[in-house]
Amino acid sequence: MADTQIKDALIRFNDAIKSADGAALSAALNDVEALLAAHREGMHPQLRHFLEGRSYAKALAWLGAGDQLAARPASPPGGCGGGHA
Repeated sequence: MADTQIKDALIRFNDAIKSADGAALSAALNDVEALLAAHREGMHPQLRHFLEGRSYAKALAWLGAGDQLAARPASPPGGCGGGHA
């Protein structure tokens, strides 16, 4: 499933950031972008929103891998820091 592939690519992206591995970072980012392009139409709107906005930490947390994050997102999954009703 695309969600699993996206989650794996985001984990590799995060790991590359932690290790400052530019080649791995570029490869993982390319994979994320390719998966977004290939699966955009069938993707959950919230996940698509995070990926299109390059909110990768939020996307990873939304996919249930928040423990893989180098840094926590500034707002909780599902929230983009907007105003409250």
